[in-house]
Amino acid sequence: MGTAFKSSERATIGVEWELQLVDRRNRHLRQEAQKLLSELPELSSAAAVPPLRHELMQSQVEVVTGICETVGEAKGDLARSISRMREVLAPWGTTLTCSGTHPIDDWRDQEFSPGTRYRELVEQMQWIARRILTCGVHVHVGVRHQDKAIPIVNALARYLPHFLALSASSPFWSGHDTGLASARSVVFGALPTSGPPPNLPNWSAFEEYLETLLRAGTIASIKEVWWDIRPHPDFGTIEIRMFDGIPTLREVGMAAALSQSLVELFDHQLDRGYRLPSPPSWLVRDNKWRATRYGLDARVITDERGTTVPLRDDLYELVRELKPVATRLGCAEDLDLISEILDKGASYERQRAVVAEGGTLDDVVDMLAAELDDGPTRAGVGAGDGAGAR
Repeated sequence: MGTAFKSSERATIGVEWELQLVDRRNRHLRQEAQKLLSELPELSSAAAVPPLRHELMQSQVEVVTGICETVGEAKGDLARSISRMREVLAPWGTTLTCSGTHPIDDWRDQEFSPGTRYRELVEQMQWIARRILTCGVHVHVGVRHQDKAIPIVNALARYLPHFLALSASSPFWSGHDTGLASARSVVFGALPTSGPPPNLPNWSAFEEYLETLLRAGTIASIKEVWWDIRPHPDFGTIEIRMFDGIPTLREVGMAAALSQSLVELFDHQLDRGYRLPSPPSWLVRDNKWRATRYGLDARVITDERGTTVPLRDDLYELVRELKPVATRLGCAEDLDLISEILDKGASYERQRAVVAEGGTLDDVVDMLAAELDDGPTRAGVGAGDGAGAR
């Protein structure tokens, strides 16, 4: 049958940002997505690929950029959509937040969004789907030829812990501290076609794998392949889906810059005849778990002999390596935010610091709302304030 990959001419970028609708007074989620979308038809239905969409729960919406050339263009696109949403939400007493999980609310109290796709998902997956009260950020980066897609996906798998630890924002689940940096990674990871991408040799093997899943009835389309990183044939992109919900536009820009720079680096290395790294599946899974549990304080495995290094050190080195690429792409300043996060704390650290300083989970929600309003990372959270290094 074959799966056509609509190649991109260059490393264009697109971002999908899942947001929570929160009551300003009581900090709980509000089931107002359908109402919001109906108030903004110019965003929700005017285009073939609308900028504002439903998510599984009525307490969530997804904001989507168009095809952008630069990270700055993508951030501007998101900012304009959010500004229009705020104009509608403010009189309702509703605000926007983003974190991998809502610190307080329970999945059993949520309403599902309308639509056949969501009904079928819940019917098929039952409890596994019903509890997906999670938010994430997905970054698409254009790839110039389908033969490059699988080698780049395999190479990117080495950076699953980097993507996750920098964005980890879900230490709390239903009002309790899980002891994890990212509870979302575990909750969403229960879906049968989620998780790290399989290590495949080439595009033909990817096509054969998809056709096998379709014949077996495991999936109905590629939309049900929820790998942490996947090729998106219809868009001609690689989609990085490993990021937790990201609370600020600045940090979304960081995630986009990291994604675009890595894909661009690997694309040009292939042009020069390099063979890209392709870590074994056991190493990828182990490293993902380490970041899920320990976030930035993880030690990650770097080779098949089991050598480990502190993730923080690996991230500093990665920023140094990618700086020339990011400069050419115009996103060096966005990439530099990684160093600030390493110094001041990722979201899971900032959230826990509120509680450690005597605050409540209501205060955590207030901080998340303020961060999305204002953008800066919270000062004063030191790099070592998270879980103990492993």
